[in-house]
Amino acid sequence: MPKFFVKEENIKDGYIIIDGDNLNHIKNVFRYKVGDSLFLSDGNGMDYCVQILEENNKYINSRIIDKYPTNGEPSVGITLYQGIPKSTKMDFIVQKNVEIGVREIVPVVCERTIVRFDEKKDIEKKVDRWQKIANEASKQCGRGIIPSIKNPIKLKEAFGGLNEFDLSIIPYEKERKNTLKDVIKDSIKNIAVFIGPEGGFSKEEVEMAVNNNVVPVTLGNRILRAETASIYTNSVIIYELDQG
Repeated sequence: MPKFFVKEENIKDGYIIIDGDNLNHIKNVFRYKVGDSLFLSDGNGMDYCVQILEENNKYINSRIIDKYPTNGEPSVGITLYQGIPKSTKMDFIVQKNVEIGVREIVPVVCERTIVRFDEKKDIEKKVDRWQKIANEASKQCGRGIIPSIKNPIKLKEAFGGLNEFDLSIIPYEKERKNTLKDVIKDSIKNIAVFIGPEGGFSKEEVEMAVNNNVVPVTLGNRILRAETASIYTNSVIIYELDQG
């Protein structure tokens, strides 16, 4: 059964009002009727089972039958710093990493980034598209939150904001010593993952990462595509650290 996200201000006194884009999906796509039950989320980790009491062209009024903390979130928080790839590859990266359980995605402009944003409206258009993809992926896979897609930043800027993380890693094809298994510890609750664009990170960028306490790791003897590396890395992290 699909899950729909609602605004917290629409949850009051045991009832939830459903409006906006959800209204069309519930009425016309999934064809829910008065008396039917469905699942909602406030986007902050609380899920609700509700029964539809009333529906019209402006809103659906529903009564809360049960509420409980979501079980759709991994116990480890991953922020993906993704070097922006060309074409629509970022769409795929956002969708699949949200499905996996990544908490936040920050597009990053690297030395080998091919995509260039000519105007502010180009950035807003791209980020809006990626956020919509994240929203839909969250609904589809039963997440308890909608991961935030941030505005693109430069790699140097990204390295300056890592104090909140227990560990920061950067998969690098020339690393031979550190594996994911070596660096992932049970005590880690928040982790930053840096993935390069096509062509990967330059040697100078990796050196800058190391100088900012980001740990290079190897993903094995195979060279992975930009859109594969994040999925592989984050899947392993959640497998190893998710206690849910």
